[in-house]
Amino acid sequence: MILSFFFLLFSFFLNAQDSIPAAVNIAEKNNIEFQQYFFKALSDKAIFNYQKAIQSLEKCNRILPNNKAVLFELSKNYEKLGRNPEALTYIDLALKEEPNNVWLLEHKVFILRKLANFNDAIIAQQKIAAAYPKKKQLLVFLHLQNKDVTSAKKVLAELKEAKLLNARLRSIERKINIQKTTETQPKKVIESLDAKSLFEKEKSFINLKTLLDKLADDNDSDLLKYSEQGLTLFPAQPFVYLMSGRAFNNNKDYKKALETLQNGIDFVIDNNKIEAKFYLEMSKAYQGLNNVKKANSYKNKAEKILK
Repeated sequence: MILSFFFLLFSFFLNAQDSIPAAVNIAEKNNIEFQQYFFKALSDKAIFNYQKAIQSLEKCNRILPNNKAVLFELSKNYEKLGRNPEALTYIDLALKEEPNNVWLLEHKVFILRKLANFNDAIIAQQKIAAAYPKKKQLLVFLHLQNKDVTSAKKVLAELKEAKLLNARLRSIERKINIQKTTETQPKKVIESLDAKSLFEKEKSFINLKTLLDKLADDNDSDLLKYSEQGLTLFPAQPFVYLMSGRAFNNNKDYKKALETLQNGIDFVIDNNKIEAKFYLEMSKAYQGLNNVKKANSYKNKAEKILK
């Protein structure tokens, strides 16, 4: 009886010993495969093959579910494909694993801006700014894009008190502070009025855009005057900054053109055509300043976007 007991015990010990290497081998195999798929995904993303990258990342996710790095990469690849709802889903899953990760939160804000979901973008950016006060600067742009000038002014005041206003924000602050409330006039279709008169009658963005397009096409010197008015009335409209930058370039005031264009490009969201136009105007400004290297760099950026 005693001999039988020891035989069973010894057999159990041998089986247990056999199972340890088997478990280790499986874990090691999974780890190797995970790394291979993950680095394959990074390689594919680097050559803009986002769909293949996603396929490799999905294999990673099956091997090791809910890995923060994998979820983050899935989100980035879906964003590159313009599939922003999926990108948002994966970044939210990553944030469940690490809610206060700044890189994850910043990527979420980036996606939300593309989706024009400024309310949620503001909430996420406020969380970032709580840990990194300088990052409160982006809240100004988000509030303006959300058509909330009052909140933008409040954040500007807080940044000013903390001495965190940069040149772009100081310029926006000046424009907001001189913004005048204009009475909305009844809309009338008046065929005889030209673009300037129509804008003077009703200072809406649609009328301003029509006017600026016409002034730019005609190479009219009034482009600067009306684009500057537009910046005061509509401080979150990238098109107005673009027209103002073009006007300064036309007047050979290249430094002012760059300042205006740099202020405005922060408001460009998911619009390749207008982004390319900004880069082309920046290229002209740098060309005017005899900075050939930067002029070519921005020209190449524009061409790459339009491919």
